[in-house]
Amino acid sequence: MQTQKIWFITGISSGLGKALAQTVIENGDFVIGTFRNQTQADDFNSQYREKAYALTLDITKPTEIEQAVQMVRDKFGKIDVLVNNAGFGLAGAVEETSMAETREIFEANFFGTLQLTQTFLPLFRQQKSGHIIQISSHGGFKAFPGFGIYNASKFALEGFSEALAIEVAPMGIKLTIVEPGPFRTNFAGSSFKQASNLIADYHPTAGAFRERMKQVNGKQEGNPIKAAQAIFDITKLETPPLRLPLGKIAIVSLTAKLESVQKDINAYKDIAESVVY
Repeated sequence: MQTQKIWFITGISSGLGKALAQTVIENGDFVIGTFRNQTQADDFNSQYREKAYALTLDITKPTEIEQAVQMVRDKFGKIDVLVNNAGFGLAGAVEETSMAETREIFEANFFGTLQLTQTFLPLFRQQKSGHIIQISSHGGFKAFPGFGIYNASKFALEGFSEALAIEVAPMGIKLTIVEPGPFRTNFAGSSFKQASNLIADYHPTAGAFRERMKQVNGKQEGNPIKAAQAIFDITKLETPPLRLPLGKIAIVSLTAKLESVQKDINAYKDIAESVVY
């Protein structure tokens, strides 16, 4: 008989996080999920008694992260899967985006995720097991005009995660970076922010991107329920992938980036090799 796994999933109030929590519960594993609203957490606990446990957590607040991880240690004693899902999107040209807006998205998408990962790592090391799932984006691998600061926050997430995967592998800990393309969640709706400053010169690039995001909201190709099942399924693999793109558009984005990098390498290989001793 397979042992029930305990999952810790941030940001389960909507979208992919909500779909994943439901999928995990339906498959018989236990979910510890986070909300930013206490009423939502209470409602969740009433609905899923014995099957899940919700708590409030703002991942931009270090003290709350420490308290949440300590609660997991005290109440459950272990964690099998950590899913860093909480975060948000931000549209705006690089010049349009203020430093305050930049810091806000990095606090959620990078620093909060980094700290939660670091704070859980001693428990994973003690267990010599576990699976860390980092919810990134196809925009964490390829940048888009009008999305540069969001791209930067996810590039940073992927950077430390790629290194971490190698560091923890000898201890029996696995790590997967999930890179969804457009999905029918609140990402392009209520969870989406825009730079407050608009510069006319960027309307053909960043402006066009913003308009496209509005137009596709609710029409995206991705099904969050199917994505949740795909994520659940890879946690059953003996050797899960480092990267898991989700959706046809994600495959196109990643392939385009790889081809662009390869093109530059091929075209400028002689220059690159000419600078060595």
